Amino acid sequence: MHALCALLPAGISVRSKRGTVQCVCTRPLPSLASHSPNFCLVAWLVLNIMEETPSEGGMDYRVPGAVSNGETVPAYPGMEKEKEEEDQTLERGQWNNKLEYVLSVAGEIIGLGNVWRFPYLCYKNGGGAFFIPYLIFLFTCGIPVFFLETALGQYTSQGGVTAWRRICPLFEGIGYASQVIVVLLNFYYIIVLAWALFYLFSSFTIDLPWGSCDHEWNTGNCMELQKANSTLNVTSENATSPVIEFWERRVLKISDGIQHLGSLRWELALCLLLAWIICYFCIWKGVKSTGKVVYFTATFPYLMLVVLLIRGVSLPGASQGILFYLYPDLSRLGDPQKTHQLSVCACTLSSLYIKAALSMMACFPPGPAVPKAPAGAVPLLLGAGKLRRCQGPAEDPQLCRHPVWMDAGTQIFFSYAICLGCLTALGSYNKYHNNCYRDCVALCFLNSGTSFVAGFAIFSILGFMAGEQGVPIAEVAESGPGLAFIAYPRAVVMLPFSPLWACFFFLMVVLLGLDSQFVCVESLVTALVDMYPTIFRKKNRRETLILLVSVLSYLVGLVMLTELCAWTYLQAHFADSLADLGSETARLPASGPTATAL
Repeated sequence: MHALCALLPAGISVRSKRGTVQCVCTRPLPSLASHSPNFCLVAWLVLNIMEETPSEGGMDYRVPGAVSNGETVPAYPGMEKEKEEEDQTLERGQWNNKLEYVLSVAGEIIGLGNVWRFPYLCYKNGGGAFFIPYLIFLFTCGIPVFFLETALGQYTSQGGVTAWRRICPLFEGIGYASQVIVVLLNFYYIIVLAWALFYLFSSFTIDLPWGSCDHEWNTGNCMELQKANSTLNVTSENATSPVIEFWERRVLKISDGIQHLGSLRWELALCLLLAWIICYFCIWKGVKSTGKVVYFTATFPYLMLVVLLIRGVSLPGASQGILFYLYPDLSRLGDPQKTHQLSVCACTLSSLYIKAALSMMACFPPGPAVPKAPAGAVPLLLGAGKLRRCQGPAEDPQLCRHPVWMDAGTQIFFSYAICLGCLTALGSYNKYHNNCYRDCVALCFLNSGTSFVAGFAIFSILGFMAGEQGVPIAEVAESGPGLAFIAYPRAVVMLPFSPLWACFFFLMVVLLGLDSQFVCVESLVTALVDMYPTIFRKKNRRETLILLVSVLSYLVGLVMLTELCAWTYLQAHFADSLADLGSETARLPASGPTATAL
């Protein structure tokens, strides 16, 4: 008020009383008579604004602790405002635009399985003929279920658990089951990223460490590829390649047996820590940070894939590899598909135990032959690490032969991230009227198209490697970690500027797995926040929850980085598909440990 009076002409003062302003002429001058009403009107407006509603960004002219209009003015006005902000529930948030959503889903569904599993299944199951059951499952299972989960999240704007609760409380258990799977995925899927980061850092050198036998981890049985035809004091039966020895003796440092836990691989532990740090900062602000990160993590692997594809098809022998990849064998579609439910279930469960045992045996020297099971038994493991196909009753010896159709179905369900709750979580951040049907169809075709193109990049390199070694392509073709960490590194050694191509490949592997990993973590966090919004949807609560999930997952993952590689092998092998328990015949050499059992 004093500031206002200072602006008034000399001889005029004001007295404020709620709703009224009195103008008092302290010095009666004739010239002020015409101006007094105007000044009184201005004074009344300004004083009412100052007393009733002080501006948010301006000063509060009320005296702290005094009573104004029946309301006590707090001595510290900022404290009350901060308390209100802490108690306020934050908004859930949405994608800034559709492109962020599309790239996030693409990063989740397009991962390692597109590169190291689909091409192998394609050649193994009849080449081009494999596309027949694959497309059938795509249109009858893949796209409909993909659309179902996405639409469920978009309609309810909830995570993987509460979305089912809103549809029908009885279905809430589906959400809990999916989140259990996501928790397990968060434990072991990122282990592959730790391996890939280790290979990536090892590639920053002039000579790749897995290209020669001159290192401390190599044994006397190591044989370089360039010296395969030379005379060595090593028999071909006991010879191992430097690629396998680098993988087993440098990266994993396989222990002597299941009874020996071994020490923690601190180098891999640091790589795992780096992977979790990157993952945390990709999602720590929710969709605001995730939507920005995927612009790089979801697009850069395509650039790397195109570079590797162009390089691969330009190599000699690439055409043979591509022909081997796509040559159709329609007879494979007629594989026996008996539907004896009890026997099939028994074969599936037995395959799980067999592959678990084989993954463990990969770490240990071969022991005596396993005794033959009684006649009619479902699984049969014979002599020095050789696995016979799962045999059913005597009258139906091919009952348990895993058909092409099973491989096609498991590939669709795994590569499309169905039944994990991730699609529901990502779709829940969409606007209610978003055309998710069009998005789902486009993303499904993008996923399958990426798998198809990746086959050309992989098998062109394998065709070149087979031609250089003079062996059939079937002997160098691998699936899963065996392709990423044995077959492809072996092929890269034969290329000019091999460290450059190794960096490109492993950087692509890291980025392919990274966005799949942090979207899984985001799915779990979204489900927890939506289940308890009053607890976690507060300032800094979500960031703390993500940090807690990351730390706990990292500590559990350290167990898989010990020298006891059996469990790590087992997890990595089943990372491609938990349902594909016996679609491949595991292979172990006659002697010596090897990772090719993967």
